[in-house]
Amino acid sequence: MKSERKHSALRRGLIVLSILIFQFSTAQTLVYLERADNLLFDQEVAPDAQIVIGNVLFRHDDALMYCDSACFYEGTNSLDAFGHVRLVQGDTLTGFGDKLFYNGNTKLARLRQNVRLIHHQSVLTTDSLNYDRVKDLAYYYSGGKIVDDLNTLTSRWGQYTPYNKRAAFRDSVHLVNDRFTMDTDTLLYDTESHIAQLVSPTVVLYERETTILSSNGLYNTRTEESELYDRSSVTHTDGMFLIGDTIFYDKIRSFGRLYGNIEIIDSTEQMTLRGDYGEMYESGSEAALHPEWGDYGFVTRRALLESWGDSLHTFVHADTLYTEELALSDTLPKDSTYRRIRAYRNVRIYREDMQAVCDSMVYLGNDSIGKMYGMPVCWSDNNQVSADSIYVYMKDDAVDYAHGMGNAICIQQHDLLHYNQMSGKEMFAHVRDGDVYRVDVNGNAETVFFPIDEKDHSITGCNRTQSSFVKVFLENRQVHHVLFTTSTTGTMYPLEQASDAVMHLNAFFWAEDERPRVPADVLVHVPRTPRQGKKAVSATQEQE
Repeated sequence: MKSERKHSALRRGLIVLSILIFQFSTAQTLVYLERADNLLFDQEVAPDAQIVIGNVLFRHDDALMYCDSACFYEGTNSLDAFGHVRLVQGDTLTGFGDKLFYNGNTKLARLRQNVRLIHHQSVLTTDSLNYDRVKDLAYYYSGGKIVDDLNTLTSRWGQYTPYNKRAAFRDSVHLVNDRFTMDTDTLLYDTESHIAQLVSPTVVLYERETTILSSNGLYNTRTEESELYDRSSVTHTDGMFLIGDTIFYDKIRSFGRLYGNIEIIDSTEQMTLRGDYGEMYESGSEAALHPEWGDYGFVTRRALLESWGDSLHTFVHADTLYTEELALSDTLPKDSTYRRIRAYRNVRIYREDMQAVCDSMVYLGNDSIGKMYGMPVCWSDNNQVSADSIYVYMKDDAVDYAHGMGNAICIQQHDLLHYNQMSGKEMFAHVRDGDVYRVDVNGNAETVFFPIDEKDHSITGCNRTQSSFVKVFLENRQVHHVLFTTSTTGTMYPLEQASDAVMHLNAFFWAEDERPRVPADVLVHVPRTPRQGKKAVSATQEQE
């Protein structure tokens, strides 16, 4: 039994060995000398070689090798070729050089000096090139260049695979296109699709226009469309910056789409848009819905605008924020444009001198007016102003005055129980150094005031009035004096006899819970405070 097992194992081993020998013998083919003008043997110079000179041609499988002279080693199935070397494989690949060292067993061709490898529209030039015919892989390691019908790429190390027309580059990679340049340490490139795969920190530079920074992404050098990942950025010389976890950017159509923790920074306007999704259109963008506009875009999903152009930063949150560059005339030169900002749904605003909430808001940079709609409420210190719509006018980057139209009411908190109140069809709240110093109420003006004893600063009663017009002057954030029309009527109630209905106007509501106290509060969604019944309508609003 043991003898039979030994013989069986031996037979299996011989079969495996025979298969390996057969595979080896079939995988290796001979290099043939097809022609030469002269054939020499020189035992001193090349004892194991045939020296061939003049119009030399070798053949190995489907590869042809031309040269002026060569040393042919039949024993090792190899050759060394010199002078006007040309390696031709099939009808698509041709290599040139001054020298060729070829091993027929490994099918490795080593081209040296003035090397060119031509494949379809791609030309690789270098001083030293190795071409592995088994793997169909050409590579250089001492500097080289690949030129196709669109780009020129140079690097210290590179490789090219003809069968799929793909190349890889490392060390000082530089791509030159008619419109831009690309610099990186490592790059993968498809010479057929002209798509570059970015795998290390890469700079794409459009001279005097745009700079793209990315460490991970795809860049189509023909269409100039890119997919950029891992916190990439697009920077324009006009001061616009795009940053995001993912950016799809089309340079030709001047359009960018951003995803994940995005930032759109306008250094000229000194503002930043943040959110989780956004789109940006450059001036004259082919993709724009409004190509007649200048730069414009929008951000949504936790959208936040920060204006940092003055000492008091402004923070605006909304479901969706738009920024648009509009022309003052039919043309669009930079000196005749202005910025418009639009905010929609759940708008919350914070500045040190003013806070506000509303449903929608428009800011016009040409006249520095912020227009708020949808239950707007503004706060400044201990004052609250609300109306059907409120226009806030800015001057020198500070709030100048607010114009409330329709069911306007201004409330000043004295303490937890007592509030000075003014209401009417429309209202103007004037601001100086962040404090309201005068309030003008027009049309059906009603007021509730709590006079203060100058000696002990105690409340002396509740004064309620009705008139067509009233001016309220404040000092040190307290009511100083009031001017009424001659037709004013009113009653002064002792504090102990003033009921809740007397101390509060019909339109009274206190929305302090909605108020953003710090910049981060604009991102906090707070339920809106219910409004009381409306009765006054602004004449100005009716006209509009």
